[in-house]
Amino acid sequence: MPNADPILQELYRHRFEGVADEMGVTLRRTSYSPNIKERLDFSCAVFDGDGALVAQAAHIPVHLGAMPASVDAARAAVDHWAKGDVVVLNDPYKGGTHLPDVTMVSPVFVGDEAAPSFFVASRAHHADVGGMTPGSLPLATELVQEGLVIPPVKLYDGGTRNDALLRTILRNVRTPAERRGERRTRAALADWPEGTYTFADELEVEDDETATIRVTATVGNDTVTFDFEGTDDAVDGNLNAVLPITESACYYVVQGLTGGEIPVNAGSLALVSVTAPTGTLVNAEAPHAVAGGNVETSQRIVDAVLGALAHALPDRVPAAGQGTMNNLTLGGTGPEGSSFAYYETIGGGMGAGPNGEGLSGVHVHMTNTLNTPVEALEQTYPFRIVAYQVRPGSGGAGRVRGGDGLVRVYELLVPTTATILSTRRTTVPWGHEGGHDGAPGRTVLIHPEGTKEELPAHFSRQLPAGSRLRIETPGGGGFGSPYAPTE
Repeated sequence: MPNADPILQELYRHRFEGVADEMGVTLRRTSYSPNIKERLDFSCAVFDGDGALVAQAAHIPVHLGAMPASVDAARAAVDHWAKGDVVVLNDPYKGGTHLPDVTMVSPVFVGDEAAPSFFVASRAHHADVGGMTPGSLPLATELVQEGLVIPPVKLYDGGTRNDALLRTILRNVRTPAERRGERRTRAALADWPEGTYTFADELEVEDDETATIRVTATVGNDTVTFDFEGTDDAVDGNLNAVLPITESACYYVVQGLTGGEIPVNAGSLALVSVTAPTGTLVNAEAPHAVAGGNVETSQRIVDAVLGALAHALPDRVPAAGQGTMNNLTLGGTGPEGSSFAYYETIGGGMGAGPNGEGLSGVHVHMTNTLNTPVEALEQTYPFRIVAYQVRPGSGGAGRVRGGDGLVRVYELLVPTTATILSTRRTTVPWGHEGGHDGAPGRTVLIHPEGTKEELPAHFSRQLPAGSRLRIETPGGGGFGSPYAPTE
């Protein structure tokens, strides 16, 4: 609608976004999992009949940017859509992100139309979908070790549930109970200096080994292209990202730097293109494991893209945030004999920027969840939170400081399998425009007898009751030289 009434366009925009918001409210209200109900680890969006994004709720960027690939995969897998159909999938190589993120796609019919006029999709992180360790974020080397892989398949066919499929899924888990450019985006990008800008950042893939993520941003003709040529190959572990994750991170950065008021739909995203060599860390091929690519590599892609665009927009781009989600999964058998599986991502420091200091103890960039309240945790799981506080001094100094990280200490009350998937332990969140780097994260295991053990960024072990895990999350980088005179 190139000549549509702008007021009418805004009305439709907000109406569709409202639909996505209402989907999220319903999903949260009907959920049993604290990870969904309390941490809001889910996302919802609306698509047109051709699978192009129409609107999304303000949920989780790493979910939302990749969700169009899920709808494309569902549409490709279904020959005939009917009212009441629901397609379920989690296969990262068939439109998913990582296995715990289970996506549902449904058609919406208007009147007597034979084909869907819209699709609605939701994606939620489930605490466990099988795999090597409770919580389904194991330190795996191939996809099948990470849990149950679900290709796009109808869970409901014309309103009738596929009970055989549902039983199969539940048996494999530990806890069963657009092409036209949007004009406002084009106007925003026209303000960006034309040129080519490159940046590289490092990602911890082993205890003493890092992999390079390199991106070249090319700005011109009211478009921006991100090319990841020069990025290292996919790795043996689970930090590989599929291309939709990489695209998602790039879309997120552009959306943030263009002011955040531009509606996110297929038109606005058409001005952003992303290329990455096949087989690299940011465009992995099956059967590489990918659980960490969704949560950790996505964060480092954001840092790399921001680093590149900082050359073009030094007064807009903030310093690096904590750059990790500090993933922790705990699982085992509770005192009453039933299995439990817990998953948490832990906030840290936000990078400082031209608009002020970074916030402390928040989820940044590709995660947009809340913390799980201590009361909800201790009521549901056999562990207690011994400490939960800001980590003073972890934010980088600058004309404005980076935000501080957090300290969270878990005491295990029963023998528990603990898996930690984190980064920014040996690399640091970089400062910008003369600001200092933020402090890296740190994880310490305190054994029942009191001895302490420094843990690597990636860790999985069966721990005895009485063990404590102390997780110190990274601070954000500072912005501007701390020694520069103030106005």
